[in-house]
Amino acid sequence: MHEEEILGKAYDARLMKRLLKSLKPYRKHVTLGILLSMLVSGLEAVRPYFTKIAVDENIAHGDKHGLLITALMFFGVLVFRGVMQYFSAYLTQWIGQRTIFDLRMQIFDHLQKLSLKFYDKNPIGRLITRVTNDVEVLNEMFSSGIVMVFTDIFTIIGILYFMFTMNWQLALVSLSVLPILFYATFLFRRKARETYRDVRLQVARINTFMQEHITGMSVDQIFNREQKSFQKFSDINASHRDANIKSIFYYAVFYPGVELIGAIAVGLIIWYSGVEALSGAITLGTVMAFFQFNEMFWRPVRDLSEKYNIMQTAMASSERIFKLLDDKSIIANPEKPVSLNSVRGDIEFRNVWFTYNSGEPGSANNEWILKDVSFKIKPGETAAIVGHTGAGKSTIINLLTIFYEIQQGEILVDGIDIRKIDQEDLRKHIGVVHQDVFLFSGDIKSNINLGNEKIKIDRVKAAARVVGLNRFIDTLPNRYHEEVKERGATLSVGQKQLISFARALAYNPKILILDEATSSVDTETELLIQNAIQKLLKGRSSIVIAHRLSTIQRADKIIVLHKGEVREIGTHQELLAQGGIYYKLYQLQYKAQEVGR
Repeated sequence: MHEEEILGKAYDARLMKRLLKSLKPYRKHVTLGILLSMLVSGLEAVRPYFTKIAVDENIAHGDKHGLLITALMFFGVLVFRGVMQYFSAYLTQWIGQRTIFDLRMQIFDHLQKLSLKFYDKNPIGRLITRVTNDVEVLNEMFSSGIVMVFTDIFTIIGILYFMFTMNWQLALVSLSVLPILFYATFLFRRKARETYRDVRLQVARINTFMQEHITGMSVDQIFNREQKSFQKFSDINASHRDANIKSIFYYAVFYPGVELIGAIAVGLIIWYSGVEALSGAITLGTVMAFFQFNEMFWRPVRDLSEKYNIMQTAMASSERIFKLLDDKSIIANPEKPVSLNSVRGDIEFRNVWFTYNSGEPGSANNEWILKDVSFKIKPGETAAIVGHTGAGKSTIINLLTIFYEIQQGEILVDGIDIRKIDQEDLRKHIGVVHQDVFLFSGDIKSNINLGNEKIKIDRVKAAARVVGLNRFIDTLPNRYHEEVKERGATLSVGQKQLISFARALAYNPKILILDEATSSVDTETELLIQNAIQKLLKGRSSIVIAHRLSTIQRADKIIVLHKGEVREIGTHQELLAQGGIYYKLYQLQYKAQEVGR
């Protein structure tokens, strides 16, 4: 939330340079947009000039034909300006939407490449804010900021040109109030900056609170915390309301203030032109034209003040977006990756050290999750990893799938260091079934094949039959096209687990990882899954992590982890005979089961 407070400068050349790079693919459209804005501005500024001609040259001399010609020309200018303004507005919005589309795709692409280490440190709500709120602020700048600024500036220049051409003395009189305007604008900008900072902070607080409490709604309800959460949200929401009202106050004072300054300018024009008119030094048409110029002059001035706020917020948003895009928490692919056309499933951890904090092995400042871990899994072999919570079991999976980088040692697949393999190429040979299954909104079929068109419906059905999921699917009205809500909210834990098994089988990986895959299901479903597991493991190299030691007794090899170190390796019977850590774990679970009975 503190990051949301930082607004930065209203204009930062470094950030603007990077923003303008986003417009590079549309530079021809931007150039055309600027030319159209110049044309619209020129046509806007020339309008009062027709008033002067009509009054001083046509009406004063009784030239009806000339007055008709002037009126028709004026109407033609208005129509032409309207058409040009339409194309200018359409083009600027087109440029803005295209640029924002590209930027959102760039951010999402970058998010997909970031390692899990990045997501461990950054709240989801903040990242969503980057892709939605911050990008939308830039949309306002691209659509109505950059090009429209040129329109306002050219309009002001055009008005000043005609004013000084007609009567430079009257122009100076009407512009004498500008110092007051500049001072009022300075005060407004400073106050608006402070209030906007507060508004952004309150928006960040609301986003963070909502994301956290909607995700944890079941906890709020089970512990009857609804009223406390409601009151807390009410306080945050009230702070947001008050911050917005405060910002509205400054806008409500500034814009009438600008109108008042404009009225003062009108009074000065009336006073000066009245005196001059008595001596015949100024014509009525000039005075009427200056009234129009004065009214037109303050409109782009107010718009530029608004553009200042757009620019300031855009600079703040762009700084946060570029900070995200510049984040280097990416596990880069090798420049010349080794190709994996086929995988035997030979896995080896060789003297692996890992910590979630950077450092060197042996350093006292690091909390090492894995310490000099070494083991081998032969092709087609099933290896189980056991140990107390925090021993490093799940970390081994994250390292094998290259979600994190090891600090020292090697992890080999078929004798090749995985750091030399393209990540996508490696992961397509690895299937992972987690304890906490994640399902996407869609239907059952899309949650099994994950949108992979190569996995046809027949293959999806075959995978479902193997794991016993078809019994449940056959009871559904739409079968494989039955809708799945967000995170599979309408499905039981066991049903979601079976879908994840079918998903792994449909992708037919050579290396299969089961991470506590049966710990959250009932006994009947576990028996169903155990039968499916035996079919899944056949012909694959497998790593099975389980708290229930009864599920891994058939494993070819059991690796016992304790405080990040490999303490024992052997079969179930061999480890029981040793009477070590595994024996104690087994005895504890056996006694717990006896007590449970």
